[in-house]
Amino acid sequence: MERKMEESTVRDVETGSETGGEDALVGNVNKLMVSPPGYSGALRKGHLVFDACFESGNLGRVDYISEFEFDLFIRPDTCNPRFRVWFNFTVENVRETQRVIFNVVNFSKTKSLYRDGMSPVVKSTSRPKWQRLPAKNVYYYRCPDHRRNYVMSFAFCFDREDDIYQFAYCYPYTYSRLQHYLASLERRNLPYLQREQLGLSVQQRQLDLLTITNCDQHQSPEREKKLVFLTARVHPGESPASFICQGVIDFLVSQHPVAQILRDHVIFKIVPMLNPDGVYLGNYRCSLMGFDLNRHWQDPSPWAHPTLHAVKQLIVQMSQDPRVSLEFYIDVHAHSTMLNGFMYGNVFEDEERVQRQAVFPRLLCQNAPDFSFSNTSFNRDVVKAGTGRRFLGGLLDDTSYCYTLEVSFYSYMTAGSTAPVPYTEETYMKLGRNVARTFLDYYKLNNLIKDNIPAHLQCSEMKFHTGNGNGKGNGRDTSDREREKSQGVGH
Repeated sequence: MERKMEESTVRDVETGSETGGEDALVGNVNKLMVSPPGYSGALRKGHLVFDACFESGNLGRVDYISEFEFDLFIRPDTCNPRFRVWFNFTVENVRETQRVIFNVVNFSKTKSLYRDGMSPVVKSTSRPKWQRLPAKNVYYYRCPDHRRNYVMSFAFCFDREDDIYQFAYCYPYTYSRLQHYLASLERRNLPYLQREQLGLSVQQRQLDLLTITNCDQHQSPEREKKLVFLTARVHPGESPASFICQGVIDFLVSQHPVAQILRDHVIFKIVPMLNPDGVYLGNYRCSLMGFDLNRHWQDPSPWAHPTLHAVKQLIVQMSQDPRVSLEFYIDVHAHSTMLNGFMYGNVFEDEERVQRQAVFPRLLCQNAPDFSFSNTSFNRDVVKAGTGRRFLGGLLDDTSYCYTLEVSFYSYMTAGSTAPVPYTEETYMKLGRNVARTFLDYYKLNNLIKDNIPAHLQCSEMKFHTGNGNGKGNGRDTSDREREKSQGVGH
């Protein structure tokens, strides 16, 4: 059966003027009513009103196909038409029991977790908690009516007329949400947390840097603290990275005994949102000016890539400071085709260094049931040369390790499970907490735990930690690091 699009009227609700066509792809739709062909009367219940003119919103155009079906076009990343993946829009003026099919028709990616059961997330005014649509209502297929592009169609039934419904590719985490979260942390006046502005984006949004560590005045000056540097949201549509990052931060600033020990021995520096303009604008992969920032680490421009330039300057400066022991760089992302959490690492000629690089992912696999070591891989792909992992892996010394931490947009499989478990905001944050905990094992600090835990809590607290319990797990201590330096292992 041939599928035809009827000539519909698309009007701006605020002005009443007709709009649509190719011009609608330039920006997000602004409270657009999509009415039946030739209709020019007053707005009726069931004439859907779409909106994406809000923070992290994305919807470029809506075509009326029939009373029950609408084609939706993702607005490409600003200044870069290649990337069309992230969507985030609202629908209002619905009729109770109104059933619709939405076809997202212009995805730029062919491979997608929609083939494997992923579904969009939805919330409404009266039900503000995000939830995934039933997978049985979602279809992903190549469509001859849209130049054989891949289309994701989903069926939905509106059930409350006064609600505004919001649909998104994945759980949104906006720039404003981050600012509110960081402000709430600052109000707690924690002595071991410092927030500073590292720079500004092209649109003058704040690039935040958090430093988390205990400042012990009685600590011996010759005792060298390790430094772990973590970044997230270089790709703005990869919102799960922000939940992981918040999980890391929440744990490190908590009163948990493990967090207290980590603050005594490690300095954590965290840039939670490396591409604030892209996040604000609802882009999937690019900055305001259309750059994939994770391909510009080698030579970032202070005017075109100011946030990346500022972070790189800081890391280069620390790498040249003999007082700083920068051992880890971890860049957090989300993955659109794979399940679980996993890591990418670099390739080294020296076999011992290869083995050492695998230690942290192996320990994380023991601590986090959703992390997959079998999905973890080490490569030197040419196309990845401009990424943070590859560039900093070549810049930092031989005892430092650089990783990309990936997590699925959709779900994870655990040992013995027969079906994937969809991620929630909370389980993303839990992975972040487990990432932070793993540094206890890596630095062989397990033996300090009992001294920090009240007797009545020791049994329950110890369950969080892997290893052999005597502090002699698979990680590294100061003697390991000194031995590596003396061996002079090179690239």
